[in-house]
Amino acid sequence: MDKQEYKQQLKTLQVELIQLQQWVASSGQKLVVIFEGRDAAGKGGAIKAISERLNPRIVRIAALGKPSDKERQQWYFQRYVEQLPGAGEIVLFDRSWYNRAGVEKVMGFCNDEEHQEFLRACPEFERMLIRSGIRLVKYWFSVSADVQEQRFQERLDNPLKRWKFSDMDLISRSRWREYSQARNEMFKHTDTEDSPWYIIDANHDKKARLNCISHLLSLVPYQQLPFPKVELPGMEEHHRDLAIPDKVKRIPEPF
Repeated sequence: MDKQEYKQQLKTLQVELIQLQQWVASSGQKLVVIFEGRDAAGKGGAIKAISERLNPRIVRIAALGKPSDKERQQWYFQRYVEQLPGAGEIVLFDRSWYNRAGVEKVMGFCNDEEHQEFLRACPEFERMLIRSGIRLVKYWFSVSADVQEQRFQERLDNPLKRWKFSDMDLISRSRWREYSQARNEMFKHTDTEDSPWYIIDANHDKKARLNCISHLLSLVPYQQLPFPKVELPGMEEHHRDLAIPDKVKRIPEPF
């Protein structure tokens, strides 16, 4: 897919996302979308494509860092509960409570008992969210080892992307099979009728973003809500601005 075609398709879908946003806000809906997958699978790019034209007061991105010492002593789901949407809001989770099923399991950040308890409790937790009125959608971005390696190399070579590469990325490359095993065990326990997983082929990032947005729009029964017609007032004399005082500094214009 060439860039021009991608931009046109994305624009069409983003117009629909605005309609989805307006419907959620006006009807008091609560929508949670979870983005999971391997490092460099394209989760961030998909989240940006979804959110970049939307109102940040309605659509929030939750991307939590490492838990604090206090959070480690809390109920595991507690810090994620604080990020859940209120009425009329959408929250996009750039990784989520499923960290325990993937990164924490493979890297040894949790023990086997904690991991097994998560797998047991997670479906119950998600059913509670759904019963409370939250619409929950879960995406797994699937990427091949070759494509991941190519994207990692791009991060290393591109000064604008170098910050995305971390020591954890190196370790994840050496534990590919362990991540696959953890992923499959996660699917076994948490791919439920109430809250299924949807797998996105993310080897082609542009197609993955379009397919993700198109599928999300198909899951939510939003309605078209036309914006009210607005007539701007005329520019009468008392509306005209006054000159800015000369002493106020203006920035230099190198371009």
